[in-house]
Amino acid sequence: MSIDEVFRRILRSKIFKNRKVLMPDYIPNELPHREKEIERIAITLAPALRGDRPNNLFIYGLTGTGKTAVVKYVLSRLEAKALELGSKVKGIYVNVRHRDTPYRILADIALEIGAKVPFTGLSTGEVFGRLVSKLRGLDGIYIIVLDEIDFLIRKHGDDVLYKLTRINELLDKAKVSIIGITNSVKFVENLDPRVRSSLGEEEMVFPPYNAEQLRDILAQRARMAFRENVLERDVIPLCAALAAREHGDARRALDLLRVAGEIAERLGDDKVRKEHVMLAREEIERDRVADVVRSLPLHSKLVLAAILAASGGGRVAVTTGEIYEWYKKIVKLLDIEEVTFRRVSGIIGELDMLGIIQARVISRGRYGKTRIISTAADPKTMLASLEEDPMLDPVLEIVEREALSKDERNNR
Repeated sequence: MSIDEVFRRILRSKIFKNRKVLMPDYIPNELPHREKEIERIAITLAPALRGDRPNNLFIYGLTGTGKTAVVKYVLSRLEAKALELGSKVKGIYVNVRHRDTPYRILADIALEIGAKVPFTGLSTGEVFGRLVSKLRGLDGIYIIVLDEIDFLIRKHGDDVLYKLTRINELLDKAKVSIIGITNSVKFVENLDPRVRSSLGEEEMVFPPYNAEQLRDILAQRARMAFRENVLERDVIPLCAALAAREHGDARRALDLLRVAGEIAERLGDDKVRKEHVMLAREEIERDRVADVVRSLPLHSKLVLAAILAASGGGRVAVTTGEIYEWYKKIVKLLDIEEVTFRRVSGIIGELDMLGIIQARVISRGRYGKTRIISTAADPKTMLASLEEDPMLDPVLEIVEREALSKDERNNR
């Protein structure tokens, strides 16, 4: 097929009418099965309309439970109502996972209110000072949303969060409220008690969607996204059922539906069928794991390589001690400084939370408890992603050799 034919097929899609409504960042005019959460957040933020600072709000919930969509939806309605009333209310959204460093997070907030901050070159304290200085010359209510806030705390501690929750003490007329969003219910336990009390003035939990609710969400989006009679009847129930198995993740359900449509389009089919959904499931899982592994810091990649080596390419479960022994061999081979056993144990916990390995604690009777680690994602996909880092070439030769030797031992 020529490039022109590819372009023509996409431009004259028989599948999609408006693909963007299936994207994760699309906020529809209605959010089914989140009416209570919308009302609760609206009640919390409504005092901003009369010039009062809303309470800080901390929101928990698993991935794909609508936390970000609901917050953005309420903020957009709040800003529109403030404009109508002549009040000054501004929402500032920052995805902490994407911005990655305290500098970039503070710089994004500062830029949103018109402060001048270079891309790099200042201390974090100086950026915070510029943010405060700019706010002192302003009035109104500023609602800062820190999405996936646990990534900031885990990597950089809670100093920036502490400063932001105390920022009102440094201001004259402007007032700041914080909304923290996290997938981890246990995350708040690791916060400094002062930060926890300041941030958690109000807390709420978003429950996962069930299969029936996911079907409603998908049906709503499908009417906007696809041409008529393109979806076969079992496509939406299948997408909903697969996502409901994974903690009721609406984002996952929408991704399945969108990618199934894209696969049907690539194949030149007139209909989206359940076979396309199953192909989409494989493609999404492969892409998710690859993206996670590519974005890992160096020592996290080395620990993952150690897990793959110790487990023979994911064939057996291993202990933290076995992983640490392999990790020490790997850093010695690369001639880099090793991190402590405690840090490696922490990295294993982070990889577990990302869903690419599974760590569980088992009892060994009078010998105490130990943590057993196994791979939760496809080892071949993880290995292929690690191979994209040329620094790891000598390490991955060992990993592959260990996997082969385990195969040979198992075949005897």
